[in-house]
Amino acid sequence: MDFERIWSSWSGSADFSGVFSIRGEQGKIFEQCCGFRNQSERLPNNKDTAFGIASGTKLFTGLAVCKLIDEEKISLEEKICDVLPYELGQIDKRVTVFHLLTHTSGVGDYLDEESEDCDQQFEALNKKYPVYLYEKLDYYLQMITPLPPKYEPGQRFGYSNAGFILLGLVVEAVSGLPFQQYVHEKIILPCKLEHTGFYRADSLPFNTALGYMENGRTNIFSLPVIGGSDGGMYTCAGDLDTLWRAVFEGGIFSENMLTEFIKKQSVMNETESYGLGIYRHETENKLLYYAVGGDAGVEFFTAYLPDKKITLSAFGNTHNNVYALMETMIAAV
Repeated sequence: MDFERIWSSWSGSADFSGVFSIRGEQGKIFEQCCGFRNQSERLPNNKDTAFGIASGTKLFTGLAVCKLIDEEKISLEEKICDVLPYELGQIDKRVTVFHLLTHTSGVGDYLDEESEDCDQQFEALNKKYPVYLYEKLDYYLQMITPLPPKYEPGQRFGYSNAGFILLGLVVEAVSGLPFQQYVHEKIILPCKLEHTGFYRADSLPFNTALGYMENGRTNIFSLPVIGGSDGGMYTCAGDLDTLWRAVFEGGIFSENMLTEFIKKQSVMNETESYGLGIYRHETENKLLYYAVGGDAGVEFFTAYLPDKKITLSAFGNTHNNVYALMETMIAAV
């Protein structure tokens, strides 16, 4: 496994700022820390630096919902209109927890990443709904409930940010806790994730990376002030390695729930599918599970190979195409 050669070949054409890590059962296999978490102060990124993970947060949302299912506090078949104490407008009353977890709900999306004008939508949203107001999940409902469905529930896979916002609201309705607090108390603390959380962008803790956009500015005016159930958490390489192992070793829910969580629930293409909040990549000779995220000043990819019990994670706080690096590294494992 010539990780050093692959790294040298990739990094030679990339001014990388972030952390790349490969870990096995015995600990670190290969790791690189580059660039600065704070460019103005020249503070370097290190192995414990926490980075924004954008939509990688959906992995935590899937775990939170499946934990409640495992505890029989809700079911996959439950219709969200029977769970949520809100007027849901044009959301189809047939939409279930299963549909949301598998991106098959067809719910109209406040930020539709399947649309060609996604970037323009993003800019328009920021003007109408200032990012400093995105503090509670119910704030998003005004952006979601007026939208018509994109397709019939269960018809196909269609990536949905709105669907995962609704899942966060389901967690709140069932648990009686704010979503972020539930994840903190039921996943982050039990798994002893020391550098993971929903940090406010205007109050980041020590050793947390600022995200830098292509114009050199930070992303503080481009992302919600605090992450929600569709994105915006912070975490680090060591914590993700710990999390992956907790998931597969029974540290979060039962073996039966794990089977449901990771099995193919909705199909994207010949090799890619989706479980209950987790991506799957399966070929004749390789099976891996992964989460991915990208946003203004954020690049993220993490994967777990169960047959070798190896985790790979890449965090970037600038734009350097870490996804191409991850693809090559995974092929080498």
